[in-house]
Amino acid sequence: MVSANLTLPATMRALLLTGLYNVTVQDVTVPKLVSPTDAIVKLTTAGICGSDLYAYRGFSPDQDPYVLGHEGIGYVVQTGSGVSTVSVGDYVVIPDNFHHGQLEMQPTFPVSYGGGVQSPDVSGLQGMDHLAEFGTALTCKAEYAIVKAADANLFRLPIHRNETTETLEQSYLMTGDIFSTGWTAITWSGFEPGDSVAVFGAGPVGLMATYSALLRGASRVYTVDHVQERLDVAKSIGAIPINFAESDPVTQIQKLEPSGVKRAVDCVGLEALNSSLAFEPSIIVRQMVNVTGFEGGLGQVGVHAYTPGTQAALDHPQLSADITFPATSFWTKSLRLQAGIVQPYRIAPQLINLISSGVANTSFITTAMINIEDAPEYYERFNRTEEVKVLISFSR
Repeated sequence: MVSANLTLPATMRALLLTGLYNVTVQDVTVPKLVSPTDAIVKLTTAGICGSDLYAYRGFSPDQDPYVLGHEGIGYVVQTGSGVSTVSVGDYVVIPDNFHHGQLEMQPTFPVSYGGGVQSPDVSGLQGMDHLAEFGTALTCKAEYAIVKAADANLFRLPIHRNETTETLEQSYLMTGDIFSTGWTAITWSGFEPGDSVAVFGAGPVGLMATYSALLRGASRVYTVDHVQERLDVAKSIGAIPINFAESDPVTQIQKLEPSGVKRAVDCVGLEALNSSLAFEPSIIVRQMVNVTGFEGGLGQVGVHAYTPGTQAALDHPQLSADITFPATSFWTKSLRLQAGIVQPYRIAPQLINLISSGVANTSFITTAMINIEDAPEYYERFNRTEEVKVLISFSR
């Protein structure tokens, strides 16, 4: 469905990671259509994600500068002649994983926007840049984003840019990453309505997992973290907060669940902390196995990617690609585990329907709505756990 493409400005503001703990805002060229299957989206809101901090803290290979970001919502302003599922003016969500848009004869490894992957097709979604070694505009998110294989990588929303509200837009934005990820964590644990659940981590994904479990009929949800403000958010939506810095979280939960919970999920990953707030990558999988009852299930969506030689790896030698796994307890209890990278295109349409029907509202997680010029400061705040979820608002 080819519609009249809108005329775009020559430049825009964009957000780039230019070094360890260093985010800058720069003027860059607005992207242009390259392929008939491309679309350009005018972003109205973008999110700062916890996995952005993975690169920010030096866990990704040193490929600076590159564009951060993989959470965005906006409306289509240009489409290539081969785009058939969205038109100019459609409001859309961009998922965090890039899909090539072709028939898959076998499963393929998902590629995420904004993870430091320098490619002519995939980059961050809080801006864009022209990197000389590629000689082409990378896909982006800031004021404008080019989306490759648009038919596969844009979710059309049942709203119009002149009718949307801030609350509704925030909820839809979450379907492109953290709501899909939290929901999938619960699914991977084998969840059924009435189950009790322990969620390890009360960051954005952990809170979305908590919310998803409650929305799907969990009998009780225990949310484990050490940041009181985040535990307060979990409590506000109906979860039982567990502060692991105060005492052993397994013991706290087992006082209320003598037989253990039925499901447990890891929404933290490699950067798991012990009660002394020091890195201990194996601690959450051990706690999940210990707190889960017989024939229960575990879901793991926290990032466990480790690259030797990165600055973070050099700074924190206790981190490793391998973790200690409590195999005897896992086997004795007949537990199940599913882990990996979530692909939102598989679940986001269902979540969009929950929001449009009024069943789900995830805007409660947002603690700051900012201008892109303030993003460097808020990356610092988010890194210090002073914010739960930060969104960047752009002009319409």
